[in-house]
Amino acid sequence: MIARIHGTLLTGGIDRIEVLTASGLAYEVLVPLSVLETLPRVGGEVALHTAMVVREDAWLLFGFPTAEERRLFHRLMGTTGVGPSLAMNLLSTLTAERLVRAIRAGDLATLTQVPRVGKKLAERLVLELRDKLDGTGMEEITPAGRAATPSAPGSDAVRALVALGYAPTDADRAVRATLDGAPKGESTADLIRRSLTAIGK
Repeated sequence: MIARIHGTLLTGGIDRIEVLTASGLAYEVLVPLSVLETLPRVGGEVALHTAMVVREDAWLLFGFPTAEERRLFHRLMGTTGVGPSLAMNLLSTLTAERLVRAIRAGDLATLTQVPRVGKKLAERLVLELRDKLDGTGMEEITPAGRAATPSAPGSDAVRALVALGYAPTDADRAVRATLDGAPKGESTADLIRRSLTAIGK
């Protein structure tokens, strides 16, 4: 199992990056928005905690900024009906801390903001995970330092919403509406989260 990866950032995207390790091997790593907030510029060094998911048709490597977020990813996948893709959607749409608070509080309204999470699945997350989040260490997580905002946060936000399952027209409309009131210097990740809130209204 690959538990950590450290190397040079070759490409950085909304939901995946490529990392060149010292051995000369380059890995594609699927990542939530919390990683986007901490990435250096292309050519910089990146270190992530990783989880490997082996399927019949692919071996997938997922990367997280902290061991605690990786642990939460595993807990989410232990829920009935939650696979790696949906677990990543949960961690990207909501911050890890907000997700844990919503599950512990039984906050179905917050959980159903996530694409592909309906009321029944939200209820299942609360039922199966509410008492199993102790030991994830999420209460110890502090907000990570943020990377400089990309030059085109609006277009990046639209691509992220489309990747999460929204129609391009709906994604574009939500991002445009959110940009009108965006605070100066807002990160792309925060813009995406506020757009998700707008699109869910």
